[in-house]
Amino acid sequence: MIRVLAKRYLQGDPVIWMVVLLLSAAGVLVVYSTTSTLAYRLQGGNTEYYLFKHLTLLMISLLVMYVVHKANYRIFARVSTFALWLSVPLLLFTWMYGNTINQASRWITIPLVNQAFQPSDLAKLALITHLAGMLSRRQQAINNFRATLIPVLCWCGGICALIALSDISTAAMLFATCMLLMFIGRVPLKYLFMLVLVGGLFGSAALFLGQRAETARSRLEYFIDREEEPFQAVQSYIAIATGGLKGKGWGNSDQRNILPHSYSDFVFAIIVEEYGLVGGVVVILLYLTLLYRGMQAVSKSDRAFGGLLSAGLSFAIVIQAMINMGVAVGLGPITGLPLPLVSMGGTSLLFTGIALGIILSTSKQKEEESKYQLG
Repeated sequence: MIRVLAKRYLQGDPVIWMVVLLLSAAGVLVVYSTTSTLAYRLQGGNTEYYLFKHLTLLMISLLVMYVVHKANYRIFARVSTFALWLSVPLLLFTWMYGNTINQASRWITIPLVNQAFQPSDLAKLALITHLAGMLSRRQQAINNFRATLIPVLCWCGGICALIALSDISTAAMLFATCMLLMFIGRVPLKYLFMLVLVGGLFGSAALFLGQRAETARSRLEYFIDREEEPFQAVQSYIAIATGGLKGKGWGNSDQRNILPHSYSDFVFAIIVEEYGLVGGVVVILLYLTLLYRGMQAVSKSDRAFGGLLSAGLSFAIVIQAMINMGVAVGLGPITGLPLPLVSMGGTSLLFTGIALGIILSTSKQKEEESKYQLG
């Protein structure tokens, strides 16, 4: 009965649905474990406050994902143009007048609902979708520098630079995703090197004008020097080292109340501490499975846009996950990127839901086209 209902209402790749549900369940467990003491202290003894807040945002995100996966993914090519133009003033407004947290203005507060919103999430989703559309429409003129590459270079360099004014890590991750998407879209290597130069110029200007130059420099120096590790990095290593093979068990973390942002930036360290190496490997495999299933659309889709869109969004989610987990184990400098679907919810959780809905929409459309051809 459950299988029949799932097949009827949950269309698209069933493996992606399974990965999403498993990661969401893992997120609920670890968010409750890492925030219960914090909630008790800040919310008058209500240990479930942040859990219910996360659950609410998670349910909204899954609902949005369900609605989006029902739509035809081709409509997002038109919507992305408007969203991309909208993100430009939003990013500028956020940089100049946004809510400042940790010396960076990355958020603006949405009136009425009083919810913090990060415009870079909108810009990231819009740019990847728009870039997939531009590349798919220009496949026959992919070597035409003026018609194809100039618009691509301007949009990628401009949006990433605007994000870098207040968020270097997100800008770098988005730039890398665009590079991979252009490589899959058959952009010649000489133009990819040109994009690197453009990105370097725009990025340097953003660092000079923006808010994060000193923070980026200090974090990079800490990572390269290694003589004095930052406090949060040390606590993350302790959590991972004491997790062992099987972990300490759910809710038994010792570092959750010591490690800063254990519910977001360093949530993977708590996963390993509570569920051990086994739990950490399972989470990594789930993200790699998502990447593999999302990339399948490139080889199986008859339409370039669907394949490029699915691949680009899959790259964005999984690259962010790998950066988050890499920081926790000391493979990269500290960033502020959450672990998709697992870290405590915000608007990033909502946009992850939209991205996953689009990926599922492309796989659903692919299945319907296959049935039509067989019929």
